[in-house]
Amino acid sequence: MVNLPHSTMAALITNLLALTTLFLRLTSATKDDLHYVSPLVGSTAGGNVFAGASLPYGLAKPVADVDGQNTGGFSTDGSNVTGFSHMHDSGTGGNPSMGQFPLFPQYCPDNGVDNCKFGKAARATHYVDGSVTARPGYFGLELVNGIKAEMTAARRTAVYRFTFPEARAEGGVMLDPLILVDLTDLWESRQNASIRIDAETGRVKGDGTFLPSFGAGSYRAYFCADFAGARVRDSGIWVNDRAGSEPKELFVTRGFNNFYLQAGGYVTFARPDDGVVTARVGVSYVSSEHACSNAEAEVSDPVKDFEILEKAAVSAWSEKLSPIKVTSGGVSDGLLSSFWSGIYRTMLSPQDLTGENPLWESDEPYFDSFYCLWDEFRAQLPLLTIIDPQTQSKMVRSLLDTFKHEGWLPDCRMSLCKGWTQGGSNADVVLADAYVKNLTGIDWELAYQAMVNDAENEPLEWSYEGRGGLQSWKKLNYIPYLDFDYLGFGTNSRSISRTAEYAYNDYGIAVVGKALGKEDFTKYLSRAGNWKNLFKADQKSFLENGTDTGFTGFFQPKYLNGTWGFQDPIACSALASWCSLTSNPSETFESSIWEYLFFVPHDMASLIKTLGGPDSFVKRLDYFHTSGLADISNEPVFLTVYEYHYAGRPALSAQRSHSYIPRTFNASNNGLPGNDDSGAMGSFLAWSMMGLFPNPGQNVYLIIAPFFEAVEITHPETNQTATIRNINFDPTYRSIYIQSATLNGKPYTKNWIGHEFFTQGMTLELTLGDQESDWGTSKEDLPPSLSDTIAQNEMQM
Repeated sequence: MVNLPHSTMAALITNLLALTTLFLRLTSATKDDLHYVSPLVGSTAGGNVFAGASLPYGLAKPVADVDGQNTGGFSTDGSNVTGFSHMHDSGTGGNPSMGQFPLFPQYCPDNGVDNCKFGKAARATHYVDGSVTARPGYFGLELVNGIKAEMTAARRTAVYRFTFPEARAEGGVMLDPLILVDLTDLWESRQNASIRIDAETGRVKGDGTFLPSFGAGSYRAYFCADFAGARVRDSGIWVNDRAGSEPKELFVTRGFNNFYLQAGGYVTFARPDDGVVTARVGVSYVSSEHACSNAEAEVSDPVKDFEILEKAAVSAWSEKLSPIKVTSGGVSDGLLSSFWSGIYRTMLSPQDLTGENPLWESDEPYFDSFYCLWDEFRAQLPLLTIIDPQTQSKMVRSLLDTFKHEGWLPDCRMSLCKGWTQGGSNADVVLADAYVKNLTGIDWELAYQAMVNDAENEPLEWSYEGRGGLQSWKKLNYIPYLDFDYLGFGTNSRSISRTAEYAYNDYGIAVVGKALGKEDFTKYLSRAGNWKNLFKADQKSFLENGTDTGFTGFFQPKYLNGTWGFQDPIACSALASWCSLTSNPSETFESSIWEYLFFVPHDMASLIKTLGGPDSFVKRLDYFHTSGLADISNEPVFLTVYEYHYAGRPALSAQRSHSYIPRTFNASNNGLPGNDDSGAMGSFLAWSMMGLFPNPGQNVYLIIAPFFEAVEITHPETNQTATIRNINFDPTYRSIYIQSATLNGKPYTKNWIGHEFFTQGMTLELTLGDQESDWGTSKEDLPPSLSDTIAQNEMQM
């Protein structure tokens, strides 16, 4: 035995403890965090999330449909289950999306088929409180009648396991389980549909024409259902409240004077000893035969494959979430659940429909369910760029292939249909973001052609593609109030928000054009400043009670002749009334003039100067966030939380993010402030908690302290791991302000960082304190702005 001096022994013990701590942290940072994901976060109070089973970007999305908040199919609002359907979107808002061909299991009194409950209202049944179980790849609940429903999913196939309790008629005869198929969707938008039942096998095939929930035109969906685990006794069709075993086919239209006919098919079974009847439902946009092929290829034995499919889904989700690891530092499980659930929801949509697009033939990927790029470009798609760049590249290629075959980049798209354009042509921002972050496999010459098409050519129907008002945009350098636009047609409103968004869209075109050596990039760079043409320097703002907000200078609508119109700056805010395309259309879309005033992402330095300088800007931004004007439930507010960085006050961005998280974002069923918008809310939360926030279309991530002790992001293509680590981390969040920082061990004072942080695997260490410091406050530490870049270039000439 060797006797060591006390000092040496103490040093060894200290080093051993340090190594042990490091090991525990690494263990924490590399464990599978999928168990924190709760698909029920946002399943009520307007979150509209899809709570059922799905693979990442999968088409098949089975869940229970309810008669309450059913935009995503299911809600924990205590409403009744009306069926179990196979296709859904997540967080779309507005009309319920998809939910075609629901199944509904039941017993019929005395085994009389006409005693069954066929219509939605008649069959609606409450679920047992506390019976709902939702996790990645699985959803289940029990109805109050004792029937248990479980479901899982392959990519284009839903599998259901219905467990029927033993039940007998009054005479002691065993009741036969019955499963009906309803030729409807959640919105009851069906225009026509057909169904065919094989009497021998019980296979049910069908199709229907439906309307998109937020777009133009119609689409046709197909299904193929097979049943297993029980012997088929009988089958047939039903219309309204009556049914019969003959015939085995049915075609149904919408009905007289749009009266909605309820109709479908049914199959009855001899109850098996275990009471379990399994249903396998393949879905497709191509044909019923294609739906059958999907099901047969993905699920050979639905009885035996149920657990296998669930495990495969867990594996797929684990792989997709694996680039991110956190060392929690003692934060609550609720915060971890909120964080991981938010990331999970960013991969529910858009949906990968490659091979399911009947509109054109192509070898390129096809993605659908962009609800909408106006929502997704700000945080969701930039998040996928760092954690799933291969899929994000495929999405960009899909957008370009849509342009190639339909003539326009989508702004919103769902179920093979063109969705309504909300503001500008925001695919331009998505493409610019992909370019500056070096996404691979993209035809950039085609991309630039598509972007220029948005800026130069006005479509006949700019309500669902391209831009309207381009004559005025080119001649007057703004979109006029009550514009005279005879080239194309759309909702003649949103002149302020369209002006602000077109300016940023053109900035994105200029960025890509300059990099590609295009001579016309300067034209779009000039148009990027058009937002200034709607700024009215003497415009005041008053609250509804007449109180002066104390701020002067706001956007205002302007007529064709250059004279000013008027919109109350607080109109369409959280303090006033909601404004959208269909409800109270105004000169700003889903947002107020107060909020849109902060939408100059590419030239914040010029905006801050226009509003009186950094101090004045900070006061205005503070008032916006504390007065009730800011609407955290909608996407235009996202970047405003972090715009303090541009005024040299990054500590206030940290403070503001903590004012919203976890107050309005948490792990409860009502844990979202509003509609999730295809994962937009989840991605805002994830970025905020990771300590970085993107300014999309630019190589800029704004830095605050992460909500965890450390976050690691391994880039899936370069395999390099970027690390953000807090020194003096405080899980109670009293110390959230960065005092100093190092990047790869060297002092770092900029309050932003570029995408190379992820691709090269840098390490950013942030020393925290409980007071605002001077870190990141100097002019040279601020994020770049267009006007600063132009000024620097002019000085160098």
